[in-house]
Amino acid sequence: MSVSKPPPPPSASHLTIPPSSTSTPSSSATSPSATPYSTGPPPPSPVKISMQEHFAINVCPGPILPIPQISDFFPRFHDYPCTPPPPREKKILKEETFNGETAGGYKDGERRGDNDGDREEAVDSDDEDTYLGTLEFTLLFDQENNCLHCTVHKAKGLKAMDSNGLADPYVKLHLLPGASKANKLRTKTLKNTLNPVWNETLMYHGITAADMTTKTLRLCVCDMDRLGRNEFIGEVRVALKKLKEGENKRYNMGLERIAQNKEANNQTVEQGAVVAEEERGRILVSLCYNTEKGCLLVGIIRCAHLAAMDSNGYSDPFVKITLQPDMGKKSKNKTTVKKKTLNPEFNEEFSYEVTLDQLAKKTLEISVWDYDLGMSNDFIGGVELGINASGQRLRHWFDCLKNKGKKVEYWHTLTQQGAPSSDKPD
Repeated sequence: MSVSKPPPPPSASHLTIPPSSTSTPSSSATSPSATPYSTGPPPPSPVKISMQEHFAINVCPGPILPIPQISDFFPRFHDYPCTPPPPREKKILKEETFNGETAGGYKDGERRGDNDGDREEAVDSDDEDTYLGTLEFTLLFDQENNCLHCTVHKAKGLKAMDSNGLADPYVKLHLLPGASKANKLRTKTLKNTLNPVWNETLMYHGITAADMTTKTLRLCVCDMDRLGRNEFIGEVRVALKKLKEGENKRYNMGLERIAQNKEANNQTVEQGAVVAEEERGRILVSLCYNTEKGCLLVGIIRCAHLAAMDSNGYSDPFVKITLQPDMGKKSKNKTTVKKKTLNPEFNEEFSYEVTLDQLAKKTLEISVWDYDLGMSNDFIGGVELGINASGQRLRHWFDCLKNKGKKVEYWHTLTQQGAPSSDKPD
């Protein structure tokens, strides 16, 4: 839309007539003798200005910038062919310091590179310079019980994640490498706070001294969202090899965003059978030979870091125990089924009536299964204890025979070779 200036009134003449002249305006305008009295060029054509300029003349102190028209977003309104308008670039605002430099040490105008990939990386990494908060926690390694205690105390100054300027934070723990649901622990969720105080102790069972030299503990602080996906705030990582046995060490670390390294995860898979065995999990077994009753007491205490066999990322584990050579139904026992867990706690004990001389020739087969209703159960892993075993399994068996009447507990890694030969899944 445009506004045109009105033409001059018809009564106004462009000629100057002396007061003493008696000629009419029409005759003086058409007469050749009136040319000496002409004072200027012919009247200019009407000037057209846009409505935008019309309203911006008195309110816009600077230059008038073009405003995108609706036709720019609908090319069909243009005559074919047409060139689409260039996309608007997202400006990256940095905290300015002295001498016109930004916080990253760039001069004005140097931050924007010619490469589009650099621009996208800068936009996506907008949290690099953002303060995410701090996390305070304590670690304690109990080598006697093969437990790692992690007490999450509190967090301070967390980044606001919700529209109300607050967050609903919780802490999630993983053991690296090989992070999975089997070694995931988490605290409770605290509502509407940026300075949560948990004072909650989480425990990892089945952690050996060898694990302390190779594992890394990752603590992630996340914001819970009921309507959507939980949002990641920040994380800290602690190499467990720096933690001494029996030392109660307190940490106060700043949260950060650490990019996931896929190559490092691939290297852990290529390390060989050791990693494959650990993926099946571990089991804590107690053995005790009671001389008064003349029986072997087998205790299935707990399992840790079992492999997930169901589609939901969990398993329904139970344990089968068989004393070989087969002694009939009395030699076979099994625990109850624990639903939807990768770290089940059984605390169940079974007895086998056998003399000490016969026990030295026996083999105890222990296997862990995933229960499936209406289908064959899935084998997770197993372990064999006896005179034909080796390593820690053989040591456990000898300690039981040597220390009569004393309960001996050992953690064992589940393997494929530990599957029962004479027993099939129910």
